[in-house]
Amino acid sequence: MPRYRLLIEYDGTPFVGWQSQTNRRSVQGDLSEALSKLTGEQIDVHGAGRTDAGVHAIGQVAHVTLTKTYPDYVIRDALNFHVRPAPIAVRDVVEVPETFDARFSAIRRHYLYRISNRRAPSALQANRVWWIAKPLDIEAMQQAADVLVGHHDFTTFRSTACQAKSPMKTVDTFTVTTAPDDEIHIIATARSFMHNQVRSMVGSLKFVGDGKWGRADLHAALQARDRVQCGVVAPACGLYLVKVEY
Repeated sequence: MPRYRLLIEYDGTPFVGWQSQTNRRSVQGDLSEALSKLTGEQIDVHGAGRTDAGVHAIGQVAHVTLTKTYPDYVIRDALNFHVRPAPIAVRDVVEVPETFDARFSAIRRHYLYRISNRRAPSALQANRVWWIAKPLDIEAMQQAADVLVGHHDFTTFRSTACQAKSPMKTVDTFTVTTAPDDEIHIIATARSFMHNQVRSMVGSLKFVGDGKWGRADLHAALQARDRVQCGVVAPACGLYLVKVEY
């Protein structure tokens, strides 16, 4: 049976997250419903990452297996038609081998966290950034961020509801840079992340930026392997899944 890879972007604001939940609206659920309108069948949509409620995506990847072959553009255009008015866009569709799996074939995931660091809130970026009025020390944040790069036990930065078998993860990059319009962009890259891991790391890094913590404090939190030692969990609205590598 033909298998297709979907490249998807969405505004996560109205959804409970990527994953389908009974009687609650999800990105996966809306896409499955759109596919059923195209095919007349119930089709499972398998995503590369289970983004949380309110988290956005620019480059989410999913795969679907159909019983009939369609031209790639037909699937793309039909999904975009049937999914309306949901804030979801299927950017690209391509047929792939049956061995491709959006989740398990991935070798690296890239997340972006956006902070609006200015005194006035943004009228146009509500639910798109974490607004922090107090100036943050970007240099101190970057120096501290280096502590979290590498292979570590990230128990401190995982949700208590996380279902991952092990807290051991390898973070390839964790960088802090300035961006236009008084924004701070934080990029986190790894093969996989645990539930709330990126938001927990960003929230703890914010403590460094506003002077509550130093690099040593972040390192101590990591070494504690204790969720209680996490700073804060950054709000979902600033987080984006931007790319999945295969």
